Amino acid sequence: MIFRVLLYAFLFYLLYKIVFELVIPVHKTSQQLKKDFREMQERMSGQMNTGESSEAPSPKKTSSSKVNSDDYIEFEEIK
Repeated sequence: MIFRVLLYAFLFYLLYKIVFELVIPVHKTSQQLKKDFREMQERMSGQMNTGESSEAPSPKKTSSSKVNSDDYIEFEEIK
């Protein structure tokens, strides 16, 4: 009799741990990822529709910029 009660208590404890430490966090995480992915898709489609880009134009490098001669070796491309 006491063995059966202890067994049920242990099984209930294992079920509790599995549900509250594995199932619920995985469910919450998957819901958050779905929400974030949906928001990202909406932003991307909005940018595609308006023609905007979130990336700033890359700065153009000029040959007059100062470069340490120890870090850079000039070469000419052979065509």
